[in-house]
Amino acid sequence: MSSNLKKSLFDAAFSHLKSGETQKALELCVTGMDKYPDDPNIFCLTGQALITLKRFEDARTLINSILKKFPKFANAQELHGDLLLLEGQFEKSVQVYESLQKLAPNRQHLIAKIERANDLTKSLISGESSEQQDISYTDELNQALQLVENGEPEKAEDIYRNVLRKNPNHSEAMRLLAGVAAKHSRYDDAEMLLLRSVQKSPNFSRAWLDLSKMQLELGKYPQALESAQKLVELTPDIAESMVALGNTQAQCNFPELAIETYSKALEYSSSHQGAFSGLAHQLKTLGRQQEAIAVHRKNIEENPQNTEPYWNLANLKTFRFEDIEVSKMEKLLLDSNLKDLSIVQLCNALGLEYEGRKNYARAFHYFERCNQTRRQSETYDPVSHEMLINNIINVFTPEFLEEQAGNGNADPSPILVIGLPRSGSTLIEQILASHSYVEGTHELSDLAQLVQDQKLKSPRGTHFPENMRENNSQSWSDIGLDYLNRTKKYRSDKPRFIDKNPNNFIYCGLLKLMLPNAKIINARRHPLDSTFGSYKQLFASGQPFSYDLCELGEYYLEYQRIMDYWHSVLPGYVLDVHYEDVVDDLETQVRRILDHCDLPFEDACLRFHETDRAVKTASSEQVRKPIYASSVNLWKNYEPHIGELIEILEPLLEELPEKYQPRMTK
Repeated sequence: MSSNLKKSLFDAAFSHLKSGETQKALELCVTGMDKYPDDPNIFCLTGQALITLKRFEDARTLINSILKKFPKFANAQELHGDLLLLEGQFEKSVQVYESLQKLAPNRQHLIAKIERANDLTKSLISGESSEQQDISYTDELNQALQLVENGEPEKAEDIYRNVLRKNPNHSEAMRLLAGVAAKHSRYDDAEMLLLRSVQKSPNFSRAWLDLSKMQLELGKYPQALESAQKLVELTPDIAESMVALGNTQAQCNFPELAIETYSKALEYSSSHQGAFSGLAHQLKTLGRQQEAIAVHRKNIEENPQNTEPYWNLANLKTFRFEDIEVSKMEKLLLDSNLKDLSIVQLCNALGLEYEGRKNYARAFHYFERCNQTRRQSETYDPVSHEMLINNIINVFTPEFLEEQAGNGNADPSPILVIGLPRSGSTLIEQILASHSYVEGTHELSDLAQLVQDQKLKSPRGTHFPENMRENNSQSWSDIGLDYLNRTKKYRSDKPRFIDKNPNNFIYCGLLKLMLPNAKIINARRHPLDSTFGSYKQLFASGQPFSYDLCELGEYYLEYQRIMDYWHSVLPGYVLDVHYEDVVDDLETQVRRILDHCDLPFEDACLRFHETDRAVKTASSEQVRKPIYASSVNLWKNYEPHIGELIEILEPLLEELPEKYQPRMTK
């Protein structure tokens, strides 16, 4: 009797699925899975319904559980291949189909699926027909790819070069060799190889994709946009291509265009996680917060297992989750198979949410779990950083600075805002960008890249700062001009521009010699607010020192040491602006900032929150509001939990006014 009921339920669900009533089919399937948990057919039919509804994340989770429970069930394996095919993972789908074909040779229809997947692979990878595609040296290239995966790119490079010696026109070998060059930051070499690759194979879409990324690295924005557009022309109906174009437009500071492109990608793939994320980020950049929130929530609805939108919502800083959303996050964290990145994102989001609810003990619990997990994937050596600071001080001595002075580029246009993360640098940038003479940009990487490139020009291949000793009088002006040329792409016709990269604090001596008329503002904040603010901030990349309280404290001490040194050898060159002083007396501090930058006072700088501009940092929503004092002394809420950080910073904390000191130092 039970068997008949099961068959009846299955047949009814299957009939609904065939007739297009997918939601009804899914509802019956869910009932069937509860009643018959050992029947793989019902589970697979559920997977088909989820795929039809384009609920790919749910389908993937279900299929993984079926394969775990019924590893040899052919229908489940074929369904897995179908999902991979729909997600654009064509090569993986071929592997699944071919493996299944060996186990079930009677499934003749798999041949057509394999051919379809292979055709799509060729289209996506090369855009060429199989007759045009060079498939020689496949074994050698596969071997090289394995070497790269094993962390041996140098050996892979030898194979790629050997292939190119035999066939100088092998486009894929050129592309792969460019990838190795990029890993070593040889972006010019990589671009040259990719240009040759697309010249030999104009329809090689993957090479156009890599070329666009490389041109972005080189700051060649118009060329990067052209390459991304070519990719879309070659693969016009693939969401991934539209997302790649949207990413390029976003990096080129065309947020409106990027919004259109991401929206179009979602027309092709209505649950595409990357398209949702990119769209929401650009809406946030333009200050369209409510629209961004709606997009993130739609991403969660379409992809319930995707944790990134939860983190992105929390990272708006001014956003509060509903109770049901908090419950969903905490439920997701119970999954023992959750990846580290998902744990990190959920814990950071929950930490920020519980802080907003003033449950600081619970908030710290999640911040701590987030950072302990993230630290395992970060590479940071505090001793190496301390040695770098020592070397900078040893090179940029008072004698060296005096001897080399007067040789730099005299252009006064750059204003650099430096400091540590979460110390008010975005607020200072917003104040300055509200001035009619000043161009607001974002956190530029050009200075660090310039320093890296100087190493390549060094006759002995020495690193910064030692290679600075090799410069002659002309070198300083050349380096300054190089920086100005690199940053032209961010500017319009305004006479001044801002480079707001906090990490540039180590380069003050270099800046004085290459751009003596540049203005530098050091964003300062209470040591505990600054460091714990970084601990709470989950950075997308960089800042590897920020995931351990001891390392954070030690990093702050090194920051303090080098800034004290710059003030002693370059008096008056760097202006310290304390966040707490800006909150206490905005007008006085705004006038100090403008005077330091040789800018006339403008009332708009006091009304910085009214300035309509794209802001990319985590503080984007906060600087769109009037000044407020609630973020001063936030660390006090966590004092019982940050004893080790307080202990490390104690020498600095004891110098502060008593109202700013922790209880344990009084």
